[in-house]
Amino acid sequence: MVKKTVRAIEVRGQRVLARLDLNVPLDDHDRITDDRRIRAALPTITHLLSGGARLILMSHLGRPKGDPTADKRFTLAPVAARLAELLGRPMAFVSDCVGPCASDAVAELGNGDCCLLENLRFHKAETIKDSKAAANPALGEAKTSFARELADLADVYVNDAFGTCHRDNASMLTVPQLMEGKARVIGFLIEKELKFLGEALAEPARPFVAILGGAKVSDKIGVIDALRSKCDYILIGGAMTYTFMGAEGVNVGRSLCEPDAFDTARRLRASAGDKLRLPVDSVVAAELKPGVETWVCDGAIPDGALGLDIGPRTLNAYAEILSNAGTVVWNGPMGVFETPPFERGTMEIAHRLAEATDRGAITIIGGGDSAAAVDQAGLSDRMTHISTGGGASLEYLEGKPFRALEVLDDA
Repeated sequence: MVKKTVRAIEVRGQRVLARLDLNVPLDDHDRITDDRRIRAALPTITHLLSGGARLILMSHLGRPKGDPTADKRFTLAPVAARLAELLGRPMAFVSDCVGPCASDAVAELGNGDCCLLENLRFHKAETIKDSKAAANPALGEAKTSFARELADLADVYVNDAFGTCHRDNASMLTVPQLMEGKARVIGFLIEKELKFLGEALAEPARPFVAILGGAKVSDKIGVIDALRSKCDYILIGGAMTYTFMGAEGVNVGRSLCEPDAFDTARRLRASAGDKLRLPVDSVVAAELKPGVETWVCDGAIPDGALGLDIGPRTLNAYAEILSNAGTVVWNGPMGVFETPPFERGTMEIAHRLAEATDRGAITIIGGGDSAAAVDQAGLSDRMTHISTGGGASLEYLEGKPFRALEVLDDA
């Protein structure tokens, strides 16, 4: 998927509408606790501003419900303040993303000026799915009308929000559809995501290893199916381990498990063969809480106990595979790493990937909890690429089409 980028267009004097992913976590005092997504957007923002664009930024934040005027927990105002700090320049914040206040703010922009629109999801039309819009004309009209107001603000559309590229939100898909005939390009962040994820799938340095963790086998069915013909190894961790174990008739105690996915787990294991490696031991406890007493179980887990991390024998086996890996894609933690003492498996895997990177391997972290774990380990700068989109990176690895990118101009 080779798309035209911002470097390929002239933006001086143009009104440029840039869809970013500025969905950052905030504490109870509206303070940003992790600004990685804001920093990831800076190269595209600074390029457009230095080129003389009249730049209009838009994003979502969280999942606001009800009347946004009554609940401002999801306002992008703190993001505007942080952007101003990082850019070292004023950042106009617009109290809505459509309507007179938005059009008036855009009209006041000069070359090299920038504003940030309020949370797109304060309008329900932003998240209406195309399937629902097609089935309900009123919803379709609402989505199109909202998208038309956004599209009319600009001469150029830029998508640099990889984390939402798998969604058919109005700002992601309907807006660029309505801007046909105008420049519609990607930013530097998406260019980087497509480069690393695309190359990992097309021409990986071998051995090619996928590490898949997290809670549910059902969340990873598509990616396991897609990767089993491409990878040399698929290493499983996290609670999904216990669905595979349960499918083989092994007792898993009170561990998180999906009995409804047993048939799927058996099929995946049979189709992937020796490529699919499961944990051979687990760190278990009677309950999930910090500092609880733990022990290691080989195989079956006793009634009443919970499997909460991969065990030392599994770590050694996985470390040996990773010791000569050429490409590694990691999506999903090995255990409940947020709760000590169940962080060891995830932290050790992060260190093994850092060592692999030092040896010249390509290491790609698939966003979400995996990115948070690498950050917690203090190893973010020792990975080749950390994706900004957990769900998006998974769907890309599955080979699902991204309509929000397909509609943009080809290079």
